[in-house]
Amino acid sequence: MTTEEPRHVITVEEAPDKVERRSIGVDASAQTIFDILADPRRHCEFDGSGSVQACRDSAPDRLSLGARFGMDMRIVVPYRMTNEVVEFVENETIAWRHVGGHIWRYRLENTDGGCRITEEFDWRPARSHTALRVMKAPQRNAESIEKTLQRLAALVDDPTDV
Repeated sequence: MTTEEPRHVITVEEAPDKVERRSIGVDASAQTIFDILADPRRHCEFDGSGSVQACRDSAPDRLSLGARFGMDMRIVVPYRMTNEVVEFVENETIAWRHVGGHIWRYRLENTDGGCRITEEFDWRPARSHTALRVMKAPQRNAESIEKTLQRLAALVDDPTDV
């Protein structure tokens, strides 16, 4: 992101096959955003899919590489999901995956006066590409990513506005 690009505009970037990627600029530091992402209890605050209902009590207060955390979810019916943090570089990258194998990744880059947040749905390591295609997961997740980024921007612009 250059300083000329307006904040809060979602950009779609070129990505390898089987990676959905979107970015947004916000008026907050990478550390501020990373602190939100690394707190599993806050995930339902910024989830744009509407599927994350709550963090289970067994989750750590702050995520780290290899940390496991459970979420109460709902897509049509309620269910539980356990995730494992598979990438973790403080204030730069955090990613997790669950039994399905696909990865949710956030990359942060400080910019002049703010931060660029890039979220990725990486389904290259997924156990069943066919199932994801049938469920239209890539398209649905691309839409959800855009909503998630907007919710993250709202959280840091006005923490009571989400």
